[in-house]
Amino acid sequence: MKPPYEITPQILKLITSISEKIGAVNASFLNRPSPKLRKQNRIKTIHSSLKIEGNTLTEAQITALLEHKRVIGPKKDVEEVLNAIAVYEHLEGCNPKNESSFLKAHLKMMNGLIHDAGKYRKQGVGIVKGSKVEHMAPPFENVPYLMKDLFDYLKHEDEIILIKSCVFHYEMEFIHPFLDGNGRMGRLWQTLILMEQYPVFEFLPFETLISNDQQKYYKALSDSDKSGQSTTFIEYMLEVIDMAISDLLNFNNRTLDQEGRLEYFLALSKTNFTRKDYMAIFKDISTATASRDLKRGLELQLFEKIGEKNKTMYRLLA
Repeated sequence: MKPPYEITPQILKLITSISEKIGAVNASFLNRPSPKLRKQNRIKTIHSSLKIEGNTLTEAQITALLEHKRVIGPKKDVEEVLNAIAVYEHLEGCNPKNESSFLKAHLKMMNGLIHDAGKYRKQGVGIVKGSKVEHMAPPFENVPYLMKDLFDYLKHEDEIILIKSCVFHYEMEFIHPFLDGNGRMGRLWQTLILMEQYPVFEFLPFETLISNDQQKYYKALSDSDKSGQSTTFIEYMLEVIDMAISDLLNFNNRTLDQEGRLEYFLALSKTNFTRKDYMAIFKDISTATASRDLKRGLELQLFEKIGEKNKTMYRLLA
């Protein structure tokens, strides 16, 4: 059965905004960030998603673990980060429409942290806030059937992927299929669903915006529970995604030094380009700065110069 929700004017407005911004991302080649930016965003994603679950490690400590350095911190927190790194570094091996792939990802994510990693829960669970039961999950006997239905929805329902990813995230949280790790799996799987159509989501850390105001996240889940449909959560998540893409588009407003600009531009893999092409990516730099950057790139033998004056072109060196 298709999960219940309504298409509201706010949802339509956000889908339009996100679609326009994804077009701008693709046009600016920001869907292929530099290796440095890619690494920074991955660290932000892991840090934020685990911070929501109470992990205390900092971005600096996660960076150290990513670089295989020793970190002093709670053993459980370190294990959580190492597991998340292992999962996020091999996202291309996950199939978002495959339930077996979902269970394998949970096994990796929760390995050594809970006894039944990679397996659906065998007991009843509820989410308690203070002395109040906030959410009573469906009986454990129903979990395999509910998750099968949810994956059938992913495979067969023909609807906008932005909505579908939010519906899956909410419904999975509602089912609460695991004893632990449900939140991080919901956010991971929404990323994977979106990546199928929009590769930029592999490097878009929308979890940072969630962790900055976790109460909004939990309220959206709770309000959807009370209404019996995921509409409120869809609106919330689309707003988060819209803001995350806006942040990415504001990349060109950030201050980069010469080395950073050259590294970023090279990652765009433009084989042949002009100074005008270079300045189209870095809109706030002057002609003189662009010329100095390109001269430095020639000195470093990153590319070669072809032609003179207004016919000057640059070609990447293999």
